[in-house]
Amino acid sequence: MGIILRKMSINDVQAPAQSASKTSSPIGIVIVASLMLFSMFFGAGNLIFPPEVGVSSGTNFWPATMGFLAAGVALPVLAVIAVAISGQSVRDIGNHGGKIFGVAFSVIAYLAIGAFYALPRTGAVSMETAITPLLGWEGTFANGAFNVVFFLIALALAWRPNNIIDTLGKFLTPALVILLAVLITLATVANPRIPGAPTEEYASAPFVTGLFEGYNTMDAIAGLAFSIVIVTSLRSKGFSTDRALLRGTITSAVIAGALLAAIYLGLAWIGQTMPNGSSYDSGAALLADASNLTMGNVGQAVFSAIVILACMTTAVGLISATSEFFALLVPKTTYHFWACLFTALSIAFAFQGLDTVLAIAVPFIVFLYPPAISLIALTLLQPAVKKWVTFYWGFRLALWVSVLWSAATSFGAPLGFSPGQDVGLGWVVPTLLAFVIGVIIDVVSTSSSKKSE
Repeated sequence: MGIILRKMSINDVQAPAQSASKTSSPIGIVIVASLMLFSMFFGAGNLIFPPEVGVSSGTNFWPATMGFLAAGVALPVLAVIAVAISGQSVRDIGNHGGKIFGVAFSVIAYLAIGAFYALPRTGAVSMETAITPLLGWEGTFANGAFNVVFFLIALALAWRPNNIIDTLGKFLTPALVILLAVLITLATVANPRIPGAPTEEYASAPFVTGLFEGYNTMDAIAGLAFSIVIVTSLRSKGFSTDRALLRGTITSAVIAGALLAAIYLGLAWIGQTMPNGSSYDSGAALLADASNLTMGNVGQAVFSAIVILACMTTAVGLISATSEFFALLVPKTTYHFWACLFTALSIAFAFQGLDTVLAIAVPFIVFLYPPAISLIALTLLQPAVKKWVTFYWGFRLALWVSVLWSAATSFGAPLGFSPGQDVGLGWVVPTLLAFVIGVIIDVVSTSSSKKSE
């Protein structure tokens, strides 16, 4: 279901959607919604990165994998819950940092998970890891032709956002999960686990290195956007009260997160069991060989099907979410205008190949995560302490410090004096200090207001 950036009343729910809820149990609807959310999260990087973590971490498998799951599962789930608790959109939550921050952050986030990175990556990965190995197609013409077909299919599936919960949750995702389960089971049973020595990064800081691999999925950013997809999907299926929506959304997020964690662990374990796993230059090549070793001639076809399904479900969700957001941001435009525009941009970027897409992505990842994590954490913390203090400067100071620190890091400023800067976490202490100062100002301001009364 497309992302809706406003609160809806029961009257907003279309009659066909209401009647659909009568034929499905609440538990069944939540399961379908959680499968839909899983499929939107589980895209290109989600398939490729875990086996790379498994191989590179070696004997440090568990701390590295826990780091990956912290960023690749826990953060996305918390992002969904944060928006569900607030009952607002990404832009409205971002407005806690001021209106400029709210607009800028939400626009950059949607572009990053949309046409500038995650969306074209779905087509580029599908071509390079599924089509070329299976059919031998390569070159400029083949790459362009495939991406045109791939994104036009994704556009067609996203054309009616009200149908996405059924398209993804009932049909495409079950097929994807079954194929993944078959691959993981066969690959882990066929070969014994013989972990090698960890690489330099995983030897010195396995948890943090795994954490940053989880960052590369960008699912924490996507979680902020996809959360309202779940909310409005559940609402359209009859979850009409705030309490029911909150419980249904949180349950869907937790189920989707549990499924993500299980699949990630399985894929990472394959990296530990593959003979000469360190000889592979990518997780895609490793998984392709794992499929061939365990399933023979049909192995590559199975792996290609997994890649295309994973990328297609994510592409559909991204087109829907980003198009709905920009249609509401610019009222004179329509959902279908933006869907067509982002589809065209994705084709153009994917046409350049995976390396180009990844080169564009790195600055976005480095810049977005500190303010995104800060926003998620403070949004979750606010309800717990609202009885004593309402964050105003607490939000603003923390968010702007995280933004400025991200910008300074991106430009290579000498910030080594901050703890953790050498592993990319130098923003944590300054942001925390800014938050504490902001909360003190909020408490003093509240006390002054009460005295003046």
